[in-house]
Amino acid sequence: MFYAYLRGLVVFLLWVVNGNSHYHNKNRILPATENYILVAPHRTFWDPVYIAFAARPKQFVFMAKKELFQNRLLAWWIKMCGAFPIDREKPSPEAIRYPVNVLKKKNRSLLMFPSGSRHSQDLKGGVAVIAKMSKVKILPATYLGPVSLKGLIRGERIDMNFGNPIDVSDIKRMNNQGIEEVASRIQTAFTDLDQEIASYQSGKKLNPLTYSYRIPLGLILIIVLILTCLFSYLASFVWDPDKHRK
Repeated sequence: MFYAYLRGLVVFLLWVVNGNSHYHNKNRILPATENYILVAPHRTFWDPVYIAFAARPKQFVFMAKKELFQNRLLAWWIKMCGAFPIDREKPSPEAIRYPVNVLKKKNRSLLMFPSGSRHSQDLKGGVAVIAKMSKVKILPATYLGPVSLKGLIRGERIDMNFGNPIDVSDIKRMNNQGIEEVASRIQTAFTDLDQEIASYQSGKKLNPLTYSYRIPLGLILIIVLILTCLFSYLASFVWDPDKHRK
């Protein structure tokens, strides 16, 4: 419940700030009854929210670098939304074991950025191994739009595109060759998806008149955010997401 609330709240915030988002080929998204791994290149701080919102009502767990869990409020928020920490320098077996278990036994999918850090083109092998072990498909998606806060606020167009599911069941072993094959399929899908929606990126910005109603909504949203932060901080002393997750 908190996942859906926070996802909706953040998306509303992004709409107030930008208000120029568009979604393409949502018919390619797998049914909510089926678990899968949703993958995308990590290009901004906010693309995970757009991706997760577009795939609703499906809910996701996702990997997050351990540094994000150092802030009490942020850590509680992302844990409540299904995040689990990983050490990017020394990943443990739990980084594979936990999402495989969720995909097999829970009604949540996995949202993953196989390239790791933002703007990286290096596809990691974790997504291939998890998909093979959990016997689920990989759904590629891409974000095209502003990568800076300035561009977001100026209302630059945002396009989200979804690709056809990638089945890795034909790959017998996830050795170096198998992982490279999966990475190649994912990268090809990313390239094709970017090309599909490149023509929509006209550079046209939103009509400034839209701010006449978005600014008042923004003020209301600020009050809601303050109350949410206060509630979340107090709740973090009472409710331990790690304990209840186990």
